[in-house]
Amino acid sequence: MKRIVPGLLLAVASLRCHAAVYYITVAGLGGEPDYEQRFTANAKDLDKVYHGAAAAHVVTLTGNDATRAKLTEALNDVTRNAKPEDDVVLILIGHGSFDGEEYKFNLVGPDLSATELATLLDKIPAKRQLVVNTTSASGGSVVALQHPGRAVITATKTGTEKNATVFARYWLQAMQDPAADTDKSGSVSAMEAFVYADRKTADFYSSQKRLATEHPVFEDTGKGEAVRTIAQGSREGALLSTLTVLRLDGGNAAIANDPAHQALLAKKEELERKIDQLKYEKAAMEPGEYKQALTAALLELAKVQQEMEK
Repeated sequence: MKRIVPGLLLAVASLRCHAAVYYITVAGLGGEPDYEQRFTANAKDLDKVYHGAAAAHVVTLTGNDATRAKLTEALNDVTRNAKPEDDVVLILIGHGSFDGEEYKFNLVGPDLSATELATLLDKIPAKRQLVVNTTSASGGSVVALQHPGRAVITATKTGTEKNATVFARYWLQAMQDPAADTDKSGSVSAMEAFVYADRKTADFYSSQKRLATEHPVFEDTGKGEAVRTIAQGSREGALLSTLTVLRLDGGNAAIANDPAHQALLAKKEELERKIDQLKYEKAAMEPGEYKQALTAALLELAKVQQEMEK
């Protein structure tokens, strides 16, 4: 067996420490005011978190900037600047569609298919990539996106789970809650974030006494079926476990451990669950009653969001 030179290990560790991370977050077309508000808020919160990370290059597209042209431009810019040792993290928030053959991410103007997105990602020289597709029908994107060195996480297990999802909410919370760092390493890996968001998503449907309409999965070997848990002896999860999505140091650590911030997070989740319940009960409510209750909840949520952005 060949002996590994300690100096080589130090060199590899140093290379990873100095690698950059490119974060691209896109909040797609909402279609309705409440979805528009929610998608944009999640994207902006992630933007704030990622800007607190060291050696981070952050691009966030929301509203009228969430177009296929803008996303293509952002990914092409990463292609020009990223190095093989860098990491790329792409987060898709919003609605998706799947016709049985092709998944599409709903954007302002023309949509972007998973095949088109994969072509753009294939050009990026970074050898470690993460795509977190939190949209409805996102499970339909796995086959097109999977590639060696690229981990794919989706909010749904198939393209036929087409209801609006809540997974994005809990992926964001994993970046804000110190509890997501289960091994207490001072950072959150993609696997830790997935496990956290998956558990919170399941808890949401259980607390609402509703049948779950989304089942998050991941695939990080570049081939094979997406899974929800790591099987004994499986290679699935190896990349996700070593890919750091956020280091809890500096400003991020201070925010994550701030009791006032945690209280706002809890209030935000409470309001989001209230809005989800209202939408679920819409058919049984008078139109005026529903509109009044939804508007009040959205206004309260907007106030909490403003407090969090201070």
